[in-house]
Amino acid sequence: MRHICHIRLPLATFLLALSLSILPLVPALAQATAPAAPKTPAAAPPASPAQPSPKPQPKPKPMSKAEEKKAIAALPQAYRDWLDEVALLITAPERQTFLRLDKDYERDSFIERFWESRSKLGGIISANEFRNRWQDRVAEARRRFGGLTEDRSRIFLLNGPPSGVVVASCSEVLWPLEVWYYSGGSDVANFEFIVVFYQKWGVGGYRIWEPLLGAGDLFRDGPQRFPGLEAIQRQCRDGDQIAGAIAWVANQGTTYDFLRLKFDNPPKGPGGEWIDAFKSYSTDLPESAASFNAKLSFDFPGRYQNRTVVEGVLQVPVSEVGQAKLGEHRSFNFVITGEVLENKKLFDGFRYKFDFPVTDAQPAASLPLVFQRYLRPGSYTIVLKVEDLNSGKFFRAAQPLTVPETDKIAPAAGPPADPESARILAEAYAAISNGETTLKLVRPQGELQTGMMRFDTISAGKEIAKVTFSLDGKPVLTKTKQPWSVELDLGSLPRQRALTAVAYDAQGREVASDRLLVNAAGHRFAVRLSEPHKGKRYEKSLLAHADVQVPEGETVEQVEFYLNETRVATVYQPPYEQPIVLPKNEPLAYVRAVATTADGATTEDLVFVNAPENLEQVNIQFVELYASVLDHGRPVEGLTQKDFTPSEDGVKQQIARFDQVRDQPIHAAVAIDVSASMDPNIGEARKGAFAFFQQAIKPKDRAALITFNDHPNLVVKFTNDVNELAGGLAGLKAERGTALYDSVVFSLFYFNGVKGQRALLILSDGKDEGSRFTFEDALEYARRAGVTIYAIGLGKDVDKKHLSKIAEETGGRGFFVKTAAELAPIYAQIERELRSQYLVAYQSTNTSEENTFRAVELKVDKPGVEVKTIRGYYP
Repeated sequence: MRHICHIRLPLATFLLALSLSILPLVPALAQATAPAAPKTPAAAPPASPAQPSPKPQPKPKPMSKAEEKKAIAALPQAYRDWLDEVALLITAPERQTFLRLDKDYERDSFIERFWESRSKLGGIISANEFRNRWQDRVAEARRRFGGLTEDRSRIFLLNGPPSGVVVASCSEVLWPLEVWYYSGGSDVANFEFIVVFYQKWGVGGYRIWEPLLGAGDLFRDGPQRFPGLEAIQRQCRDGDQIAGAIAWVANQGTTYDFLRLKFDNPPKGPGGEWIDAFKSYSTDLPESAASFNAKLSFDFPGRYQNRTVVEGVLQVPVSEVGQAKLGEHRSFNFVITGEVLENKKLFDGFRYKFDFPVTDAQPAASLPLVFQRYLRPGSYTIVLKVEDLNSGKFFRAAQPLTVPETDKIAPAAGPPADPESARILAEAYAAISNGETTLKLVRPQGELQTGMMRFDTISAGKEIAKVTFSLDGKPVLTKTKQPWSVELDLGSLPRQRALTAVAYDAQGREVASDRLLVNAAGHRFAVRLSEPHKGKRYEKSLLAHADVQVPEGETVEQVEFYLNETRVATVYQPPYEQPIVLPKNEPLAYVRAVATTADGATTEDLVFVNAPENLEQVNIQFVELYASVLDHGRPVEGLTQKDFTPSEDGVKQQIARFDQVRDQPIHAAVAIDVSASMDPNIGEARKGAFAFFQQAIKPKDRAALITFNDHPNLVVKFTNDVNELAGGLAGLKAERGTALYDSVVFSLFYFNGVKGQRALLILSDGKDEGSRFTFEDALEYARRAGVTIYAIGLGKDVDKKHLSKIAEETGGRGFFVKTAAELAPIYAQIERELRSQYLVAYQSTNTSEENTFRAVELKVDKPGVEVKTIRGYYP
């Protein structure tokens, strides 16, 4: 037997291979473009009075038309031209954000992000593809129509080239006129339509003829002497087509106005969150921003491939900044936004977040914020903006930086002012500075690694002549020159892969190596029988051996060995081995190992002994249904086994286990939307989640905290330490867009290996804005994961339809509120439901090996009640 709905897809870890792992005492350093590192206790000062969370910065007042015109006139010509090119695409907030920029490199960066934000418009999957297509149309419109302002240019830009064009050649009858046919739709309209353009009086630009003007407006003699469409048929070449097109448009009447709204309207913009995200990456300070003092220094400890490692250390006096306090948790929280300029152009942009838990054990006067960049030798300008998330104060620095060549790096001028920082850096770069040959695979950014991925290495030493890369034990590439990197296709679904890099010298001797597990599970609980194994013959006895993998922080309570269904022994410590005597006169038997953790979770493995090659092994599905029974939204308690009837694909099933799970351990993850639109609600969202953790998490329970904007991020792993969960909530900052479906998949993926009662609570105030996974992907993951999802939608822009669907499919439900102040009772209601669920388990009668969806229905013999459980599962 085996439990269903446990995706065997391990979770990606979150360290930035070297730049984070070699800084053991710098807590929770994470780039914005990379996942967060685990928090590590750091030196911190005695507690000072907690400061209230800073208020969101007020948005600037919209510019008037006159102000916009003046700002456009002040732009360099290249940027005025760009605004003309995208006039049909750019929204008013985007245009005004662009006009407020005062540096060319910021404008260039804005333009790049502008095109990236349109990566899904018009069915285009690539930002560059959309951009290139639009720019080609702009060039063609200028060539054919002399500019971008007249109606023909606009329709051409929005819809692409027409399916057919007829040009009127009867100037004695009509004004200059063109008929454009679109058959089967265009970029913005999925229907057939006709557009008639004419140049009244024969001067100026062509404009669209509207049927309400009357056909006479197209004739040189005017409406008063309109001769009828027959005159076009008689006197014009292609007269039948021209007259037919005019008649078609005229017959639409007022309906043509509605058609035009579709083919003559720019595509809807991507929403404003990317603009807020772009602003958050600016190194400019908000107006009237308070500041704090800090000291910035740089060092060059080694190289990264052919670039120099630039180490920045920012010393922040604790007396200058604020402190977060949530329950018993206290912390300092910072965000660094940086720009590297080369010849006044943006060469590199970066972002880091730091969280320093406050402890009284090791007081310190300052906090070291350490960051790394990899730069080519040369002259740069570094611009830094540091935001204290607790006081709302900022630090800004802009200073020149000369980066030396890697073989001409001089010793550091002196240790950092803080002794602890000096010790950290000395330990971190010992291997690089003493000339050792090292090779370190760098974990790629992001989670759920799939598709084509590039894997880089960090190397030190001059002995490396070649590097061989192997995937899952099979060599895939050998490189004989830098960069030591490889691109691999990991497939469409995330699964654990092992990547190995081995470095050799000129004589072919191995000098360094490293191994990286991609999508490695952090808390998978599994047992595997390495003895006995299939294909080996056993005569009278065997030595059973079990290998156990347990989640981080958990321990194995025991491993039980069974021969057939008879328990032979229970082993309480490794090695998990047991001699087993095989029964006489029984040609077929099986050995089973069952592992149990201290909190009662179990997992098992089974191997047939001396099985014939043609033995058909049947997989028995043991299905566990965690069900909520509600009466007008209130949990119903006191039901018994005879009240429930499960069925699978319409076939009634026999209940094998029944329980009301008041005291059964719960694994719950809270996923909070921290996109830019959540900024006004972050405080209430934090309080609601903290109250849920306080109320719901008992000693045997585990909770995790996940945040998401344009990518998901595991902030706190499964724990029952409410103080640690509070620490994860303390440093939340709202910015960037919303990758809702990616975050659903990621969060469900994190439950891999967790058994028992599991729940995912998702809080979001928006719709998906650019996930690589689709809603259908997220729904399939939800069906396979067997995790109950509670979706909480906040505000009027939330995706109610999809959130409700994905919650209902998993036995949860959707809650939709107008304000963040309503979150606390929602969390409390979810906690009550989780504590009053019923466990109904059965052994499926379906022994088919087909991996198709099996529909599940659970009925309760009580009128007027509602039962919520999973809609089905994949075996």
